[in-house]
Amino acid sequence: MADLKKKIEDLMSAISFAEEGEFDTARQVLKEKRRVLLAVKENHLDKKTFRYAINTCKRVGADLDILYVSTGETTSPILEQCMEDLKNEGINFTVVQKQGCLKQQIIDYTSSKKEILFAVTKSLENLDLDCGGKGKRLSEAWQRLSCPLVVVAENG
Repeated sequence: MADLKKKIEDLMSAISFAEEGEFDTARQVLKEKRRVLLAVKENHLDKKTFRYAINTCKRVGADLDILYVSTGETTSPILEQCMEDLKNEGINFTVVQKQGCLKQQIIDYTSSKKEILFAVTKSLENLDLDCGGKGKRLSEAWQRLSCPLVVVAENG
């Protein structure tokens, strides 16, 4: 219900801007919030995967969420460089740092963020690192992932 109320408020705001001749502002108000999720594991981020995510964001007009799964609170130098590149490209981004199983973190994140168009990751191998004994329950949840998953580079 709150989502419908927000959409109606946005529509009314856009109509007001359009009536005043502010067509670009009206379009911005109506622009759907679109996001791409780049899911990376500590020490497993590569430039090819990052470039894929950034080019896709530019193509579809989306912001980028970076889900960085690590063991500590620091970020890698490659991630720092990627964030600098995003600033230079003018792409809005958010970095969310989590710990544990990358696969489970992707499931949790996309379940709570309905504006995610799809998730991008480096390889299928990274998804299972640190997943422990989740077994069948995690596999079933993975089958119900709320968005497409794009695997950029497969190791091997």
